[in-house]
Amino acid sequence: MKRLLAFLLMAGALCFSPLAAAAGDTDSTIENVIKRGALRVGFSSFVPWAMQDKEGKYIGFEIDVATRLAEDLGVRLELVPTNWDGIIPALLSGKFDVIIGSMAITPKRSLSVNFSVPYDTAYIDLTLNKEKAGHIRNLEELNNPGSIIAVRTGTTAAQAAQILLPKATLRMFNDEAPAVEEVLSGRAWAFFSSAPLPAMETLKHPDLLAQNFEFKAFSKPVAFAVRKGDLDTLNVFDGWIRVVEEEGWLQKRRDYWFKSNEWESLIQ
Repeated sequence: MKRLLAFLLMAGALCFSPLAAAAGDTDSTIENVIKRGALRVGFSSFVPWAMQDKEGKYIGFEIDVATRLAEDLGVRLELVPTNWDGIIPALLSGKFDVIIGSMAITPKRSLSVNFSVPYDTAYIDLTLNKEKAGHIRNLEELNNPGSIIAVRTGTTAAQAAQILLPKATLRMFNDEAPAVEEVLSGRAWAFFSSAPLPAMETLKHPDLLAQNFEFKAFSKPVAFAVRKGDLDTLNVFDGWIRVVEEEGWLQKRRDYWFKSNEWESLIQ
């Protein structure tokens, strides 16, 4: 912790120096965060990255990351739930300071925002409705005009389904929950999403869902997203990610949320 605080103080001094200010006309988000005394984080609900517990409080891997970041900066955390398909425009319009929401780095997104160094890795997984698609044993068999795939709008999973299953019919949803319900009910054959959600849903509903073959696709680095040109803020965020990764804190939080079910009692 002492090492982290020392780093942040040094980074902050660099960020707020006249030299840094002269580097460009873009306002420093991190300077505004410190002045305001609050870090506004945009995110969208994805289990187990960010979700509401039984009392309506947001919990999850991303919430842990945002909470620790705000604590280390010495400011309060303001969570700003946002629809995924509008989250980048909301960042650019100034509704919050940073996206911490399991956002994968892609060339298209990089045209609109700047990304920090990665703090996680995401990949796409799927689960099948047993009645409709229990006979399917590979991706090729799923790629046919009769297949109906449930995905969340604007996600990497939606992109993966479009590329890998061009013959299938995609049904888009604004949230994960109705997409899961679509495959549970049999109205869809399969559900595409970032791991580990498909595996978790399969474990919860073994009578209705199955993962008949190993499928890990579209592995991508996950990073914070900030407005373009804000190098001061990227400098602080990059350094923070490197420090908490080196001390092992990030891996501990990944293990808790992605490799255990200890937290499930909090939402059920």
